[in-house]
Amino acid sequence: MREDEKLESGVTSAVGTLATAEEEARRESGLRRTLNSLQVAMIGIGCTLGTGLFLGSSIAVELAGPAVIVSFAAGALIALTVMWALAEMSVELPTAGAFGVHAEVYFSRWAGFAIRFTYWVCLVVIIGSEVVAAAIFCQLWLPNVPAWLWIVGFSLAMIYMNTLAVENFGTIEYWFAMIKVVTVAAFLVVGTGIIFAGKLGHAATANYTAIGGFLPHGWSGAGLGVTIAIFSYLGLEVVASTAGEAVDPRAAVPRAFRRTLFTLALFYVGGLEVVVAIVPWTQIGLGESPFVRVFEIAGLPAAKHIMNFVVLSAALSSATCNLYFCSRLLFSLSRGTYAPAIFGRLSKRGMPVPAVLASSVGMAAALLLEHFFHNTAFVFMIGVAFFGGPFVWIMTLVTHVAFRRKMAAAGREILKFAPLGIWTSVIGAVALLGVLISTWWVPAFHVALMAGPPWLLFVTGLYWVWKRKAGASVR
Repeated sequence: MREDEKLESGVTSAVGTLATAEEEARRESGLRRTLNSLQVAMIGIGCTLGTGLFLGSSIAVELAGPAVIVSFAAGALIALTVMWALAEMSVELPTAGAFGVHAEVYFSRWAGFAIRFTYWVCLVVIIGSEVVAAAIFCQLWLPNVPAWLWIVGFSLAMIYMNTLAVENFGTIEYWFAMIKVVTVAAFLVVGTGIIFAGKLGHAATANYTAIGGFLPHGWSGAGLGVTIAIFSYLGLEVVASTAGEAVDPRAAVPRAFRRTLFTLALFYVGGLEVVVAIVPWTQIGLGESPFVRVFEIAGLPAAKHIMNFVVLSAALSSATCNLYFCSRLLFSLSRGTYAPAIFGRLSKRGMPVPAVLASSVGMAAALLLEHFFHNTAFVFMIGVAFFGGPFVWIMTLVTHVAFRRKMAAAGREILKFAPLGIWTSVIGAVALLGVLISTWWVPAFHVALMAGPPWLLFVTGLYWVWKRKAGASVR
């Protein structure tokens, strides 16, 4: 084929892609665009700032020691590449299906199906893990109340909130997330004051090097800590899904991404700096939030209970937002004809109630896991879910490469955020692949690599069954 014929073919393909994008946007019509940029940002923060910081960070500290600070800083840089990619594509094609629809339009139908279905399952499990974490936090006050009772009560409340009109949900989640933002900001101020006021009985930086040095497990330990950091930052991508219900996605989505990632990086890295400075890293365990442990050492019992309330609200806020995101993915799958039509139905308030109810199965799974695996349910559930997060982020970055090329071929002007263009996404994808492989050396996450390949084969089988039934062809 001559060069001019190749160019013509590429332009024709790109134009066809733009037409497909418009068709996909029409499919997901009916959702109300009433979320403002602050609500979008707070939903992103609410979805991400949860048990990853307040409970899961304990696992990262055990792996990396004080170098967990480096681990979370590196994780933020990797998350930044995903943020840039999602911001560009969400502004161009704002839909509830977000990166799943982007993959279908700009990459392949298989990718669009695999990403949405995989992440839906991933979020279902994560929602369950957040509810289990909330039950753990409640044990501080009422240790004799069965965990299953907390799980049932919290689950019903979250389902109800996700059936309200989206503007009401956005307002509730705004204030829910604000509790975390204000409290963690206060924690940073108070913790820094404790450190530099000399109340520790030792130098401010002593705990960074006192037990095995800053890198007690070497750089390999810090690298494994990045695994937990990536899990903690998962949820950032919910901002892309809110583009389908934002008043002005072109302005709201990029601004919300910036606010969300900046806040998360500050709180995770800054918060862990304070925690490790005050609490010897060998005394941090999964049985209690390291943030609560800080107040125990500081001799502030009342503050400990306040902080426990905050981490409880953080877990519930995160689970509520994840249920929002999860239901939108199932709604998108239904509108794309990949799932039963009932999940694409909207209530009079413009909410996908059937998809919300179906996405609540993770909380039922949490109930069973809490009963049969009482002491290990949280770690088990996040281990199962972990494969889906890096896989979706990698596919999002691959999709972004295809997106940039098709936009260039069509001569389409887009808002650009990635400073190195497609190379930003290539670097991020390679880093995430390394993170995914490293899960083999994290005992709690062995299941991620063992379950990943069989899961992809299963998803591919489902896709081909759908393809034959629908008589569709792969683009």
